[in-house]
Amino acid sequence: MEPTRILAIRHGETAWNVDTRIQGHLDIPLNATGREQASRLARALLGHAPIDAICSSDLSRALQTARIVADATGAPLSVNAGLRERCFGDLQGHTFAEFSAAAPQQAERWRRRDPDWVPPGGGESLLSFRERVTQTVQVLAAQNAGKTLALFTHGGVLDVLYRAATGLGLEDARTWQIGNTAVNRLLWTPDSGLTLVGWADTTHLEDEWLDESTA
Repeated sequence: MEPTRILAIRHGETAWNVDTRIQGHLDIPLNATGREQASRLARALLGHAPIDAICSSDLSRALQTARIVADATGAPLSVNAGLRERCFGDLQGHTFAEFSAAAPQQAERWRRRDPDWVPPGGGESLLSFRERVTQTVQVLAAQNAGKTLALFTHGGVLDVLYRAATGLGLEDARTWQIGNTAVNRLLWTPDSGLTLVGWADTTHLEDEWLDESTA
């Protein structure tokens, strides 16, 4: 089976990103900045190797981003709920500071990245979240062997994919960036799984690159 080239991309900015509010499974749309980021991303991707297929989380902040790119590139777009962000149950809609003040012991388990900790109100543990994400991406990658697949998803999902590609554990501290509309490049093979090719490419967001007056 030929390898699958994956572009794993976080959605554009939302108002709740700005407010550092936990979104989880809540369906928060892009703000004006997020829509502009997605448009810049779409123009940048037109200058690279063609995208054969696009698959997006069903949450609107990812799906809006994906549709802007699909419209620009002509790549077919499908939706998969397995690419959703981690569910944070009752914490969704609150900031970490609010949660920490209300439940400091539970907040500390989250901060320490306890793999077994389950957010109250039907949230997902890191272990179950990782299982969902890795299984979803493995199936999508196998279905698109030999192709370039763009995945539009969320920060938590990208964190899982980075760890899977580099061999880092769930409890290891994050030292890498996961920016809105950053392009993260991975390679998938059935024998090796995911490997890291490049991470956090945000050149399309640099004003100098997009200054049409100098084109």
